[in-house]
Amino acid sequence: MSTNAPVSEPPGPDGRSELGDFRFVRKLGQGGMGEVFLAHQMSLDRPAAVKVLAKHLVAKPDFVKRFYREARAMAKVDHPHAVRVFAVDEAEGVHYVAMEFVDGQSMQKWCDKLGALPVGDAIHVILRCAEALEQAHRINMVHRDIKPDNIMVTSRGVVKLSDFGLAKALDDDDMQMTQSGTGLGTPYYMAPEQARNAKHVDGRSDIYALGVTLYHFLTGKLPFTGSSAIEVIKNKELGRFTNARKLNPSVPEKLDLILDKMMAVKPEQRFKDMSEVIQHLRGLGLENPSLSFIDAPDKFVAAGSGAPKKAAAASSAVSKAAASTAGGTAKAASSTTNTGSTAAATVMWTVECINAQGRKQVLNWSTQQILQALRMGAIDNRAKAKRRPNDPLLPLAQFPEFEKAVQSLLIKQRAEGSNRQAKVLLDSFQRQERWWKIKRKLRDMFSGALGLLSFGIYLAIVVGILYGAYWGWTNYGREYVDKLRAAPSPSAPTEAATNTK
Repeated sequence: MSTNAPVSEPPGPDGRSELGDFRFVRKLGQGGMGEVFLAHQMSLDRPAAVKVLAKHLVAKPDFVKRFYREARAMAKVDHPHAVRVFAVDEAEGVHYVAMEFVDGQSMQKWCDKLGALPVGDAIHVILRCAEALEQAHRINMVHRDIKPDNIMVTSRGVVKLSDFGLAKALDDDDMQMTQSGTGLGTPYYMAPEQARNAKHVDGRSDIYALGVTLYHFLTGKLPFTGSSAIEVIKNKELGRFTNARKLNPSVPEKLDLILDKMMAVKPEQRFKDMSEVIQHLRGLGLENPSLSFIDAPDKFVAAGSGAPKKAAAASSAVSKAAASTAGGTAKAASSTTNTGSTAAATVMWTVECINAQGRKQVLNWSTQQILQALRMGAIDNRAKAKRRPNDPLLPLAQFPEFEKAVQSLLIKQRAEGSNRQAKVLLDSFQRQERWWKIKRKLRDMFSGALGLLSFGIYLAIVVGILYGAYWGWTNYGREYVDKLRAAPSPSAPTEAATNTK
């Protein structure tokens, strides 16, 4: 008995099912550089995104060389918020680069869905990108194609900046943005000097593009638009755009000024490096610890040093360790939690903590008392507890009853640390702020046709005042001064009085 069921076509490029160490699963998308596939790396048993170079680019030997060079440079950016490169190779005449597969979607898709983001979410995403770029710039790696399409967010809310280096290789070969697919979207975000000469850019060009991206996140709109790439670039050269605060009143004035400095037309007027950008954005104290639009049980939390980045995963791993070393402590904690809030509140714990005098203290507290102490800050995340006398003392974060309370405490501590840092930066920031305000007023005053008219009126008023002062002095002032000089002094004795004596 035979069946005539259709045979499915292999999911890889040109009908391939495998390429080197990678077995193709399905096609993810296509761009100017070629196709992207979800694949499985067989040797290391992990998923990967494989980008296959388009045939018309393979025919350009110089481009292929740059493709390999930039892919290897991209692999040097080893940062948790940058997409990692696994391999770059050629097999059966096909050139490809294999990268970390991001199980999520781009910020462009989130922007299309949500419009303007909350201020805290926008700063969260930009800070993660800035942290990755800070490391890249240290090794002289400039991204040159920062935009929402190249910012990925995993299902857990981890931000990943993608396409380090690859965009640079493409731009060097094809700077004509009219070619299909090779530069779409880029003119809206790229720095003016990059449009003039893409070979002479540095980290400040990335600061500009990151500023445009932040503006987009905060307002849902682009600061510079036009009917063509040339018009967009001309508008950027003029440096005129609507302040983000006018489009989104929830944007604080200081954040608006930071945007102005990031998107300054001249590179020397921007922040000097990405570290300075991070410093100023963190100093605002507005960042959300996690993205509000991500709904996941093990959501990524951006916390300070020592804080859990994978709260649920860490809790699970520690619970297993506790179960093996403490005779099932984690199981007991889980069953206690499920018996109801009343039963959980009456469970007594042995708590070891440091008191206000810096001395170690051992207390017997109920679940409710521990939670209240965490909320009030009476104990910190270093406190340990155990339920039974023979159990080992474990950090509170390892118990499901206290995990969220400890996370909240860590977030609060990080916010307080940001506030202290903000005070240190306040003086320098206020000085810069006053200067930025003056520059903004001058820019608004002298921009466009109305700006030229305003400048003409302003100049006429100044000239009129100066001329009026000169005319008044010439016709009245000098005569008045001469009269004062000629008048006798009241205290001086007259000649007649002198002779009489």
